[in-house]
Amino acid sequence: MSLSTKDLTNRVVVITGAGSGIGRELALACARRGARLALCDVNATGLEQTAVAVRANGVEVCTWIVDVSDAQQMTTFAEEVLQRFVGVDLLVNNAGIGVVAGLLETTPEDWERLIGINLMGVVHGNTAFVPSMIARGSGHVVNVSSAAGILANPALSAYSATKFAVFGHSEALRMELREHGIGVTAVCPGVINTAISTSSPIRGGNTDARRQKMAALYAKRGYTPDRVALNILRAVDGNKAVAPIAPEAHLMYGLSRAVPPLARWLSRQTAKFAV
Repeated sequence: MSLSTKDLTNRVVVITGAGSGIGRELALACARRGARLALCDVNATGLEQTAVAVRANGVEVCTWIVDVSDAQQMTTFAEEVLQRFVGVDLLVNNAGIGVVAGLLETTPEDWERLIGINLMGVVHGNTAFVPSMIARGSGHVVNVSSAAGILANPALSAYSATKFAVFGHSEALRMELREHGIGVTAVCPGVINTAISTSSPIRGGNTDARRQKMAALYAKRGYTPDRVALNILRAVDGNKAVAPIAPEAHLMYGLSRAVPPLARWLSRQTAKFAV
């Protein structure tokens, strides 16, 4: 059932949200190992920059502008990918957004966007691509959840909710697809220095100061998306059900299971410090 990522020559890898951050670095890591890549994002400029960097490794890459929250766009994306490449070996549902807000500050529009992209984007990706994997009897699915998907953060109320949903979906899907020879991994990165720290809307006032504080924290933490990409590939190699990435994600995962009250206390303190 395990897919070896050490040599991905002629393997087909699909990555959503490939225009920046973890998605871009994962595309590059796979390209260096010989993969053929099908990449999508809503950001045409970022996606093209990723494609240029990937092609420098001499591998085949095709790109699509896709809104993962749109089921029909994802269906069309999958159909065109499968026409081009026949089958998919690794599917990475990576696209996601953030909103920094508690319940009372989160708008209905925030909820709609977060659920549409973070949760339904993953569901649409799996619905579109998994049937072809079942038909082949092989492959691996990576769903990017979050450390906030294993231990809720009160400053990320709606974001945590969507990432918990991705985590639960991944657990159920892993059990469902086991008999078909397909692995599923829920990835929980942690505090990673990507654009999400500067692009996520912040609700509740004092926005500029809070954004500067959050961006400084992420930059100081210094855990880069290229390190995440390599750890994701290691998790696929080991067919891990859950893959916490940065040390704090491992800590949160362990505490949330061993000592839940302490984990919740720590999350509250971290939220106050961070935002």
